[in-house]
Amino acid sequence: MQNPQENNPEQQKSLAQFISELRENIGLSQTGLAKKSALPLKTIEEIENGQELFLACTIRQKLANALKLKPSDIKHYEKSPNFSLMPDNEVTTFIKNQILANDVEDLECPVCGSKLITRIAKMYDLEDNLVLIPKARCTKCPFQIKG
Repeated sequence: MQNPQENNPEQQKSLAQFISELRENIGLSQTGLAKKSALPLKTIEEIENGQELFLACTIRQKLANALKLKPSDIKHYEKSPNFSLMPDNEVTTFIKNQILANDVEDLECPVCGSKLITRIAKMYDLEDNLVLIPKARCTKCPFQIKG
């Protein structure tokens, strides 16, 4: 499939535009694409509303199969996370302390600003002492704190 972006990179479509236009061109509704790709309708809606900027490989594969594309055709339109914005140790330490203090209601990803999913892992050291390890991951980008 010829990629229209190759000729003029300034007219780059978003993932949402690409999927929506392609779906409409083949005559599918969002529900139809959801059924054909075996994905939840909510996932299709989030992609087409621009809430999802990059996809898990399984979602990309299912969409590609349903739209008769290669996964790389879809990946080309995904927005890559900007790893230069990854937080420094001070920000990470602050987030870890907030998690341990159970003050996680308004914690946002320092990379993209989306909500963080947090938890505290309970582990034991070699002397059988309880060790609490704060963990966090972003709902939209690859940011995570592993402990």
